[in-house]
Amino acid sequence: MRVISFLTLPLVLAACSPSSPPAGDALFSTLSDLCGQAFEGRVVSDDPRDADWASEILTLHVRECTPGQLRMPMHVGDNRSRTFVLSRVAGGLEFKHEHRHEDGIEDVLSQYGGTTVATPTESHAEFPADQFTRVLFDREGIAVSMQNVWSITVTDTTFTYALDRPGRHFEAEFDLTEPVDAPPPPWGAG
Repeated sequence: MRVISFLTLPLVLAACSPSSPPAGDALFSTLSDLCGQAFEGRVVSDDPRDADWASEILTLHVRECTPGQLRMPMHVGDNRSRTFVLSRVAGGLEFKHEHRHEDGIEDVLSQYGGTTVATPTESHAEFPADQFTRVLFDREGIAVSMQNVWSITVTDTTFTYALDRPGRHFEAEFDLTEPVDAPPPPWGAG
């Protein structure tokens, strides 16, 4: 008969316990529940550099959903070049920005973003610029953006997208209480 000492018992119990859900699972699930819906939004930050966006209607469409990835086009007026891509990755979530031209060709400034460093909560996640993004921004002459931290926050009534870095804050808020008609597909989508 094998005897388990009191010193190893906590390790045995931990190994037999159900594992906790992956980091970011609750936030990903909340957004997945919005699949197929579109929402109108607006710029809520007050930086004069955002006047062009502030004058437009913003539309977020939770368009394509798989167990591992959400593709959410974000239109600024008639500009359909942007898609947010939220993916489950080991240890958390990854948030990328895909940019395409009207002809569907991917822009040189595309696929930038980051992976959660801190554990996402069920309503909020932050994504500091990853190594790919820092190299891309440096190469394209926008080294100031290498310090970007993007965040998404979801409540019962709003989806908030924000960008922060020293000396810069941008924030857009989408009303989840009143879905709108789905917009046309983003540029480059089939």
